[in-house]
Formats: sequence, C-alpha cells, structure tokens
Amino acid sequence: MYALGIDFGGGSGKATLIDERGRVVATASSEYPTDYGGDGRAEQDPEDWYRAACANICAVLGMGFRGEDIACICFDAATHTAVLTDGQFVPVAPAIYWTDTRSYREKAFLEERYGDEIFRKCRHRVDTVWSLPEILYLKNNFPEAFARVRKVVFAKDYVRRKFTGDFVTDRIEAEGSMLLDFDKKEWDEHLLGIVGLRKENMPRIVEPMEEVGTVLPAVARETGLSERTKVICGATDTVMEVFAAGGVNKGDMTVKLATAGRICTVDDRIYPDKSILNYSHLKSGLYYPGSGTKSAAASLRWLRDTFGGSYREFDGLAAEVPAGSGGLLFHPYLRGEITPYSDPLLRGGFLGVSAEHGKGHFARAVMEGVAMSLLDCKRYLLEKGVRLGGRAYAIGGGAKSDLWRQILADVLDLVLVTTENNDSSFGSAVCAAVAAGFFSTLDEGIRRCGKKTGETYPDPARTQFYGEMFVKYKRAAAFYAEFFHEK
Repeated sequence: MYALGIDFGGGSGKATLIDERGRVVATASSEYPTDYGGDGRAEQDPEDWYRAACANICAVLGMGFRGEDIACICFDAATHTAVLTDGQFVPVAPAIYWTDTRSYREKAFLEERYGDEIFRKCRHRVDTVWSLPEILYLKNNFPEAFARVRKVVFAKDYVRRKFTGDFVTDRIEAEGSMLLDFDKKEWDEHLLGIVGLRKENMPRIVEPMEEVGTVLPAVARETGLSERTKVICGATDTVMEVFAAGGVNKGDMTVKLATAGRICTVDDRIYPDKSILNYSHLKSGLYYPGSGTKSAAASLRWLRDTFGGSYREFDGLAAEVPAGSGGLLFHPYLRGEITPYSDPLLRGGFLGVSAEHGKGHFARAVMEGVAMSLLDCKRYLLEKGVRLGGRAYAIGGGAKSDLWRQILADVLDLVLVTTENNDSSFGSAVCAAVAAGFFSTLDEGIRRCGKKTGETYPDPARTQFYGEMFVKYKRAAAFYAEFFHEK
C-alpha cells in the first residue's frame, strides 16, 4: 500500500508517493501560471491547481502503480489564498495569491480602524499578505462579483473539495485568514462582518489529520484513483516543510529558500509582533513562529525569466565570482517585504552596478541579497526574544544549490542540515501514511521516513566579511524604505 502527498506551490504542483516503509517511490510535478501586473497583481486560476493535481496523480500512477493501492491522500498549499465562490463552489474571481499587493489601501484602512482588535484576536498585524485585506479589496473593487459570494474556501481546500465534496479547512490554514480568533480557534463574527461575511460562509475547522472523505467517482475515473481511497484535510505548505525536514520538537529550526524565504523554530509559545508570523504546528501544543521574506528563490526565478539563462548556468557563473559580487548589492523586495519592514510598497534593486559586472555577478548578488534578507529576519527574531539555535534544516528548492546553501550558512552563521526529502508534498505524504496506519505517530513517521544527507558549515572568515557587508545592505534598505514612500 502507498500514501500520496499533493502540494500546490507558487508556480507548480507536485505529487509524492511513498510506500509503507516511508520510501519515496514516485514523484511528478507540473507548472501553472501566475498573472502578475504592474499594479501589484498576483492572481491564479483555482482550476489550474485541480488540473495540476490530476495530471500529477495520473503521471504517478502511470509509473506502474494501481489506484486501489493508494491508501490515503493529503493536500497542502500556501496559506492566505482565499477562493471566493458562489453557492455551487464556482469561483467568482481569480484567487488572489499572498504576494499580491493591491490591497495596500485596504491594509491602511483596517490598520487605522481595527488594528488593535485584529492584532489582539489574530496575533498578527494587518498586511496585504493576509486574506482579510485581500477579500476587502475584492469587495471594494469588484462589487458585482463579491455579491455572488456564498462560500469561502482556501487553495488546498478548493481542490480537495473537488475530490471529496467536503467543506472544511484545518486550524493552521484558518490562522492565515485574519478572520479567526487565534486563541478560540473559531471564526470571528465581527472580523467576518467587516467584509460582509458570516460564519455560514466559512468552512468547518478540523484537525489537519482528520479524515474528511473518500475519492468521488468522477475524480476516480479522471485520475485512476480508487473510490475507497481516504482523504485527510491536510494543512499549509510551510508546516508540511517544517515537518518533512524533521521539525517536530521544541528547538528544531528550519531555513526555507523557496518562492518565499522563512526562518522558523518549533516552540511551545508564540511571539505576537508586527513582523513575526505565528502559526500552530501539526502537533498540538506546539507552534512554529518565524520570519518571512517575500521573494527568495522567486528572485532568482525572476532573473532567469527576465534575462534568460538557467539555474545550472547561474550556479556555475556565480561560483566563479568572489564573495561580495564585486561590490554589487541586491535587495530582494520585488513585491514588498514582510520581516522586518511589513511594507507592501517597498521595492528593491541592484546597487553599485559597474561595467565590469557580468551575468555571474548578478546571479551571485541575487543569492547573497536573499541571504542578507534572511539575516535581517534572523536578527529581528533574536531582538524580539525568539529562541534560535546554531543548527537548522535547510528546506526549499533554492537550498538544493550547494553554492547558495553555502552562502546562506556563511551569512547566517548557521550549520545547515540537508535531508533527502523535505518538500511539502513529502510532508503531506508522511501525514497520509500516518493516517493510513503505516506509522503510529507523526514523530515515528518522520523518524522512519526522514534521512539526513549532509551538513554545510559556515566559514568564519566569510561570515565576518558578510557581517560587514550587511551594514551596507541595511543602510541601502533604509534608503529604499524612505525613497519608495516619497510622493
């Protein structure tokens, strides 16, 4: 028997199949577009997620596996991405992705009118990344579409509902909506009322590991799955990555280098602060507070898509450039920034460009700039009393680059531990395996499935060099923060 994890990331979806011993036996992935606009737009078509899920499942089963041998499926996706639907669960508008910054006016309104209440109930300060201001933006700018809203779901829940017919979400996903009372774990009537919603518009909140149904006949025919395959709710992609890497106990730390960048630590408490993200862990009583930088690996992808080249080429060229990129500094504020600025209007740039700089300098500058942004995050967390250790699991696609991972270790002065599998679809697959009874607990599941592959140690000389470089990085960041708010 097998367990299947299905993920929806910033630009692609992935399926991971594991067996009863926790071995990855098949994977498949497929990309889908994000509609970006100069006005800060970042939208996705929810049907693209469903098509990606079906395509990836068909691809996995096409590798020699039978649908009736899939015991359980678990879904995950990026949080904050609300899908507003009519009474038949048909989207009334494209899904606003969390990197969308068009709701900055709504953010300002909510902060001025309801800021204290929202922070007290949600444990987060208002920002454009949250569902509440995004929904308010849609209501204010597309009232005809909003008038048709009857049900609100979230990215993974939209797809999973098409598989099972359920109308639920998990407690971690709900925490990312800014519509939930964090302590009570209930939808807040007053916060919902700000955007004209009621509790009956919202999904029932369940545990991530709760079974919510089995595969519907139509989906079974489309994908090759069995109607007897059970489906659990699932959770957000970041908690699945934290779990997949081995973050299951207090003190476990992760550094994420994916579309966004995160530094998280597993703790038994949260740290309410305007620039710290607090979410519950899969394990009851634990949390994974952390920081966030919006455009991490997304910055290198932007460089590739805009100027041409490949990740392999960038790695090779950047490796030939000494630390410091020949004086070229990059700030990765392509779509605003979270920690420590909480500023959707902030923009980045390359500073110090000269005629001597080539593609390798720009590639390395992007890698170093993202690492500097994560150092900004780390220092902020320490200033706020968050307990961080000297070792962290490296997760995310960018961390697969030996060069970029070494830069991260040097800049952050951390030992970075790599594991064989640590993406969110793998974490979801392990959760599905636990729900299927392959393993008795989450701890046993990740202990049996996770395999450490190596460690990357910081170089003291480069750490000192990057520390001096960070001083210049912060001076330039302060200038950007002022410049992009000038009228």
